[in-house]
Amino acid sequence: MLRLQDSSQGYDSLLYELRTNQSTEAFDRFYNEFIDIDPNEVDLSGALADDTYEKRLKMMATEIQLPFNQIVKTYINVYTRRNFIENILGRAQYYFPLFEEALYRHNLPMELKMLPVIESALIPKAKSSAAAVGLWQFMTGTGKSYGLEVNSFVDERCDPIKSTEAACKFLKDLYRMYGDWTLVIAAYNCGPGNVNKALKRVPNATTYWEIYNYLPRETRNYVPSFIAATYAYTFHKAHGFSPAQALDHPMAVDTLMIDRMLHFDQISTTLNIPIELIRALNPQYRIDIVPAKGSVYSLTLPQSAVTSFIERESDIYAKDTLFLAKYLNISNLNDAALPREGRSVGSSASRGSTTGTKVTYKVKKGDTLGKIASSYKVKVAEIQSWNKLRNTNVKVGQNLTIYRK
Repeated sequence: MLRLQDSSQGYDSLLYELRTNQSTEAFDRFYNEFIDIDPNEVDLSGALADDTYEKRLKMMATEIQLPFNQIVKTYINVYTRRNFIENILGRAQYYFPLFEEALYRHNLPMELKMLPVIESALIPKAKSSAAAVGLWQFMTGTGKSYGLEVNSFVDERCDPIKSTEAACKFLKDLYRMYGDWTLVIAAYNCGPGNVNKALKRVPNATTYWEIYNYLPRETRNYVPSFIAATYAYTFHKAHGFSPAQALDHPMAVDTLMIDRMLHFDQISTTLNIPIELIRALNPQYRIDIVPAKGSVYSLTLPQSAVTSFIERESDIYAKDTLFLAKYLNISNLNDAALPREGRSVGSSASRGSTTGTKVTYKVKKGDTLGKIASSYKVKVAEIQSWNKLRNTNVKVGQNLTIYRK
């Protein structure tokens, strides 16, 4: 396992590795069992008739080519293992709506939501032996080139929303380069350089299957894996599969925008929320700290806890000297390790969509942003974005712009 070396404190990096070790081991098992396999060693005794797979793949309305052949059949048999697909189905209930919203907004094929299944088994802190990280498995350089922050406090490759936004931009760039989705998927895995080399060896080739034999081994497995995973997800009911309880956090969550440095323990000890739950909902924060210093960062909490956070915000921040002493003391804080000032913050979700009916709400006595957001069925972070609020404080008589959905 590759150790990240950018921490300002040695034990911070060690602590991060200890906390992600379980996720890394799970990813390694996934890679060995589902990606880096020899197709000749897969047991096909339980496979369906070829024409069944072929008909089902042809039924799928998609602009991505999903051909059936014996290589794809091998991987369908791999991806229709009950334990694997039912865990994927369980995680997909949380992550796929995030992916689908971004893919739709970028006018990309919905089936691309299956890429993180192949990349990370939908494990947000998955870390490969090549140092790719997150649901979409970005290398540090690629992630940064698409706007993801990676430093001692934050690794936005692990942020489900921001990494998805970066992945959509990367996929669009690849499609502009190749104009074929199978080549895009291959290039996402092995990089444009390897795809371009393979294309040079086969004059006039325009699809993945034409250059199959000239691609790296993992990439030769990758597109068949994508087709198989897409099949397994689409036809899971026909195989008798149902979602497992695969998440360690609730489905109903909301996002707050934070403009002060905040330790997870401040929230956990004040609101009696297990710190493991806060970590699971905010995998981008490497050492349990939201490093808001001259910037605004998102914090995801169970929906049921958002109102309590707003109502007890002063109590939460009062504990900063207890949990943030070494970071608040400027002599102990390595500013170079903090995110750069004035960065562009907020995903499309935290910025808030301005579609819907615009209304003006006048704050009444006893109102909180949580109560107002709940009554209009929007997120607290959206109201903050629409009204340029740097925190969750509101005053009686204050007018708030809200886009009713």
